[in-house]
Amino acid sequence: MAEPVTRQSFRNAMARLGAAVTIVTTDGPGGRAGLTASAVCSVTDDPPTLLVCINRAASAAPAFRANGVLCVNLLSAAQQRLSNRFAGLEEARTMEERFALGQWRRGETGAPVLEGAVASLECRIADIVEKGTHSVFFAEVQSVAFGPEGPALVWWGRHYHPVGAP
Repeated sequence: MAEPVTRQSFRNAMARLGAAVTIVTTDGPGGRAGLTASAVCSVTDDPPTLLVCINRAASAAPAFRANGVLCVNLLSAAQQRLSNRFAGLEEARTMEERFALGQWRRGETGAPVLEGAVASLECRIADIVEKGTHSVFFAEVQSVAFGPEGPALVWWGRHYHPVGAP
């Protein structure tokens, strides 16, 4: 049965749409920053481009705009705690505290790349569209790194779930 489209009904419907859990990172003149995001998807493979949605109210948001680069780190099922930390669900008041968990290396674009991620896609931001509460980044992929094969982490029904072969 249909119900009126409200902010809550929309959010409830989106909770039924499974999404990969990622940590999106950046570094450069605007500083090192990162956050957990599930609003990430491919746009096209020619040129390889991702769409990344970031709430403009997020403390990390200005750094992405200032740096012009980002890395989408697709999390493994074993990296749930890291997701919580970058989502602000775990005690980590500063970016340094967020990055203290996990093994990070500087990528080709300068953005932090997470060791052990299922895959990491380093990008240059090609375009930004403002829509509602979010900035929508169109990011052209510059390099791809693959981590160990194994289950990935997805968000569905407001909970984490492993998906894929063990």
